Amino acid sequence: MSEQLSKGLEGVLVAESSLSDIDGDAGQLIYRGYDIEDLAREASYEEVLHLLWYGELPTEQQLAEFSDSMAADRAVSGGVLDTLADLAEADETPMAALRTGVSLLSAAEPEPDKDVEDADATRREGRRIVAKIPTILAAYDRLRRGEEPIEPREDLSYAGNFLYMLTGEEPGGVAEETFDMALILHADHGLNASTFTAMVIASTQADLYSAVTGGIGALSGPLHGGANQDVMEVLQEVDGSSKDPLQWVKDRIDAGGRIPGWGHRVYNVKDPRAKILQSKLADLSEETGESKWLDYTSTIEEYLTGEMELPAKGIAPNVDYYSGSVYYNLGIPIDMYTPIFAMSRSGGWVAHVLEYWQDNRLIRPRGRYVGPKPRPFVPVDER
Repeated sequence: MSEQLSKGLEGVLVAESSLSDIDGDAGQLIYRGYDIEDLAREASYEEVLHLLWYGELPTEQQLAEFSDSMAADRAVSGGVLDTLADLAEADETPMAALRTGVSLLSAAEPEPDKDVEDADATRREGRRIVAKIPTILAAYDRLRRGEEPIEPREDLSYAGNFLYMLTGEEPGGVAEETFDMALILHADHGLNASTFTAMVIASTQADLYSAVTGGIGALSGPLHGGANQDVMEVLQEVDGSSKDPLQWVKDRIDAGGRIPGWGHRVYNVKDPRAKILQSKLADLSEETGESKWLDYTSTIEEYLTGEMELPAKGIAPNVDYYSGSVYYNLGIPIDMYTPIFAMSRSGGWVAHVLEYWQDNRLIRPRGRYVGPKPRPFVPVDER
């Protein structure tokens, strides 16, 4: 057994997966062999979930059945809504409210004693969880604003229904398409911290609710989720400054500050997901007539990649750099950005649990002991 230490498990292979593959040097991401750009521009989030959970893109009939089944599972119980109301009164964060809400869903699980080797039952359970997460998030946001939750509609898409429940209005075509695309881009990304957390929990044969709840907990940490919120807060600082964006970013860097949304543990070039969202941000800006967020992000990117030649050092925009502005243009509150990340990635967590349970082995790494050498015990009255 190797004694080589790899802090953070960086570069350590712990599993094989057929779900997603990342080429950090080429800036390529694929889901089950399909390029992320093709999926983002041509497929729906429901199609991508089917691809991740079943291994193939659905036929038209399969997609209709899958989407209808998910839509029928969107409603949550009154008990969940009551708990969300209590959390809203306590001013809990949306991410913590989501963690609690998903954990509470298990109380109404209709198949609580399923066998982990029953993949179809796991998919049904996963479908119920993923379908209800948008309802939890939209309800919580409305409750904390003193408004009544809006019941989900089964005639809208997964993306469209969330925006409807959040705002009370059906989204426009560009808004729905853009949000659906963002969900696809965040659905899976290899063995990131939250996915690996969900897999570790599932490897004990704990239930799927525990695995997804654990994934939410891991994603809530600022080193994993939250960068898109940080990006938007920085852009708001730029907007409120008397300086032009270029001077603002120069001064921030000269003062030792950093620009969030730059750099990635895997990508050495611009994140392919960032390229797609940048394009959609341009579409949204044209539709709304508000282009300043696109102008700010583009100006900062041009400076950092041009004057400072950061890509040569392996630093380039990641998906969070543009997703914050996209969500802001959609009217989504800033502190909901990471929960939306969880909404999308929950489908990937379910997929990885499904895959890992096909050949389950308890994940149990070793730690190297660096404490004191063996020494004699001294009774308390002699110390």
